[in-house]
Amino acid sequence: MKTQLHIYYSGRVQGIGMRYTLLEIARSLGVAGWARNLSDGRVEVLAEAQKEALDDFLKQVKEQFCRYIEETDLNWHPQGASGANPGGEFRDFQIVF
Repeated sequence: MKTQLHIYYSGRVQGIGMRYTLLEIARSLGVAGWARNLSDGRVEVLAEAQKEALDDFLKQVKEQFCRYIEETDLNWHPQGASGANPGGEFRDFQIVF
């Protein structure tokens, strides 16, 4: 069963290629959703996949950006942010501007 993960990364996370690396990691794991920069300096991510793939996604992001991420705010949504069961809201992973 797919689930959604809403993430806010803070620290020195903008201007370092983070969104593009998130895109590569997500696509390699079959994770769908999006990433975007926020005006307050954080990076926001909404990711949807099987829990195991999301766990791998989190692990790889942490490994890649351990020097830059100061705080990670995670919110798991087993029913999706809209209240519906995840599984069709996203076709792939994208960078949102």
